[in-house]
Parts: sequence; structure tokens; C-alpha cells
Amino acid sequence: MIRTLKPAQLVFDIVVATLCLLLVLYVSALSPSLGTSPVAGIGMSAALGLRRISPPIALGIAWLTSLVQVFADIGPDPSNLAILPVLYATASYGDRITKWAGLVSSGVGALIIAIYLPLDAGYAPDLGSVSILAQLPAITLTMLITFLSFLAVFVLSWTFGLLARTWRASREAGRARIIAERQRLDAEREAAREHERTRIARDMHDVVAHSLAVVIAQADGARYAKDADPGAVGTALEAISTTAREALADVRVLLAQLRHNQGESPQPVLADLDRLLDQLRASGLPIRFEQVGEPVAVGTSQQLAAYRIVQEALTNALRHGDVAKQVDVRLDWADELGIRVSSAILTPEHPQGIGHGIAGMRERAELAGGWFDAGPEAGRWVVRAGLPSVFEPVTA
Repeated sequence: MIRTLKPAQLVFDIVVATLCLLLVLYVSALSPSLGTSPVAGIGMSAALGLRRISPPIALGIAWLTSLVQVFADIGPDPSNLAILPVLYATASYGDRITKWAGLVSSGVGALIIAIYLPLDAGYAPDLGSVSILAQLPAITLTMLITFLSFLAVFVLSWTFGLLARTWRASREAGRARIIAERQRLDAEREAAREHERTRIARDMHDVVAHSLAVVIAQADGARYAKDADPGAVGTALEAISTTAREALADVRVLLAQLRHNQGESPQPVLADLDRLLDQLRASGLPIRFEQVGEPVAVGTSQQLAAYRIVQEALTNALRHGDVAKQVDVRLDWADELGIRVSSAILTPEHPQGIGHGIAGMRERAELAGGWFDAGPEAGRWVVRAGLPSVFEPVTA
């Protein structure tokens, strides 16, 4: 296991390891009687320098150096303190095996020290000629105290490393949560923008398709009636002008929204249905409108959906249906706002269900909490939709 360190960290570890080695060499030269050896200093300094680059290698070097000290009867020196940062590194930076190997090393190392120090001639108590049995309690007590002392120091160092590892993991998890939250907010904003673009595209389709259908119908009517009824031409041109101006105003608002992401698009409601029906009647489409039941207040989203569904259904009837036959528009206020638009099919080869209009009507109904259905029925094209009378849209 080799870890990548930042240049500053690498330089710091090299400097610390070098200072440790220089300190051991200085102590050895100053007090030769202590029985220290440069071998121990070199090994422990190497372990100290490698503790963050490779905790398992550092632990192995520390163990090898300690065993050499024991079997070669080399006394301890300041470099032996390097075992503490090495144990810290095994818990803080090591993998799972290295981490637990550091904890086991704390116990085993404390036990070896507890056995080695009291039995070494320089550290055993002065018992004189007392028998082995008489020495046993003192030696055992010395070993126990030594073991517990070193175990506490080693385990404490290892625990500090584990706490540092846990703190780092918690900090990284916190950063990950912040990043995830930012990504979630970005995704929600993008979804909202996409929803707004889709809504504007639907409105653009409804406005342009309806207005062009009316304009074409009026133009055709004026062309056919210019000889038989010259007065109808003026009426048709007036209707074309009015429809085109309204469509241009609506399209400008929608384009401004796309450009600046602000402003309000046209929001027609059920009260505007009369104007819509009159406009289409003037285009030559015979329409019979009826309402069943007592109208109740509905939300703006339901009114907009109902208006757009009726508008799209009548526009399809004008473009694809038999305009010589009556179109029936019915609003039913029984349990919900029911919509039914029935128009005559011109030819079976040109059904009204092609294009984007059907999909747009269905999407509008579903977004308003309702349902939608369209299809041929007894030679007519029937559009049905149901919208809840009371509906609270879910907002993000």
C-alpha cells in the first residue's frame, strides 16, 4: 500500500525522519555508555519517514528494528518514540488489515517490553541473593505495571489515529453531502427550466396552430365569396387581421420568455371560450356549445387546460374535419369538469389523431390532475377529457 502525499507533506516527513536520526547519532556520540546503536536509530527514523507513505511498511520496519534491539541487547534510545506516530499512522491511514495489525502490535509490543525490561540486567530490581520464588512477585508486579503503562501509551496513540480517520471520513461525507445537495438543486432547476420550455412549446403550438387554421379558413372563405358576396371579403379580412394580431402578441410574449426567462405567457380561462367559439364560427366552422350542470370554480391550471383542449380539438376539426357538419362542444359539471368535443371526420385516410396535438392535450389533462381520451366513434372524431373540480397542483 503506497499512498500519494502532497509535496509539503513529503518534505515534512523527510525532515522529521532526518532530525530523529541526527538526534540518535548525537545521543550515541555523547553517551556511549547507554548502549545505543545507530542501527536502531536508522530503522526507527526510516519507519517514521514512511509512516504516511506506506503504513504497513513503516510498521514492519518498526517491528524489525525493535526485534533487533531485543536480540542484540541494544538499549532504548529517543528513536523508539517513533513507534507512537507509526501506530497513529496505521489507524489513521492504513487499510483494514494494517489498522487492526497496529492495534495487535500495541498489545504484543507492550507484552514484549514488559518481559524484556525487568529481565534485562540494567532494569531488573536489585534482589540480591533472594530465591527465585521470592523474586517472582516483584518481577510479576514490575511486568504488569510495565505492560499496562506501555499498552496504555500505544493504544492511546493508535486511538488518536482512529479518531483522526473518523473525523476525516465525517468531513469528506459532509463535503459529499454538500456536493450532492448542490447537484440535486441544479437538477431541480434544470427540470424546472425544461418544464417551462415544454410549457412554452405547448403554448406556442396551440397559439400558432389555432391562429393559422383560422387565418387559412377565413382566407379561403373570402376567396370563394369574393364574387358572390363582396361584403364577406371585408369581414373575412377583418377576422384575419384580428386573429393575426392576437397571435403575434401571444408569440411575442412566449419568445420573450424564451429569451429572458421572465414574464407571463397568455393564460386564457373558461370565460374566454365564448370569444374562441365566435372566432371559429366566423371561420366557417358550425359549433354547438352546451353546458350541463351548474358551473363551479376551478383552479387556474384546470381552466387553462380546459381552454387549450377545446382550442386544439376545434382547431383539428377545422383543419382535418368536415367543416360542413356541426361540431358539438359540451362541458359537463357533474362530478368533475367533463369535456367532450365531437366533429365529423372528413375522410378515413385523414384522421385527426396524427401530429403533436393529441399528445399535447393528453399531457395538459394529466398535468392538471385529470384524464384524456380521443378516437373515432360512429364516423365522428370524439375528444374526451376530465378535470377535477378541486385540485391542488404539487409544486417542487
